[in-house]
Amino acid sequence: MHPLLLQTLGSLVAILVLAGLAALLKLGGASKLASDGDVRRAAGEVVDGFEAIESAAARDGAAALARDALGRIMLIKRHGNRFAGRILTPLARVRRHGDALEVDCGEKRFGKVLLALDDPASWQARIDAIGPA
Repeated sequence: MHPLLLQTLGSLVAILVLAGLAALLKLGGASKLASDGDVRRAAGEVVDGFEAIESAAARDGAAALARDALGRIMLIKRHGNRFAGRILTPLARVRRHGDALEVDCGEKRFGKVLLALDDPASWQARIDAIGPA
């Protein structure tokens, strides 16, 4: 057998073994915000001590909005296989597109997030009402 073919087959076997090990350990994959509990957990991980009392996850599970007892609203989005979030400030802007909201937290590096929600009007009103602290 030619050495290059043997090396290629060995590399292929090693890749398949590593992929199988990653799948067995449930590494990687796309995290989803499928439930209210998922949103609350993600919000608490993004900002330590943030306890959501109300939340709305996007239908695709890639983003969510959460509100705490102090009235702060957090925008959460998938970032790789984890979640990133920002507490919205008066710089936040929201636009409605049918049953979806486009939320811009005012931070260029975070970007705009599109969320298809069941009740976009109420969340839009809350975000529009955010005033100076």
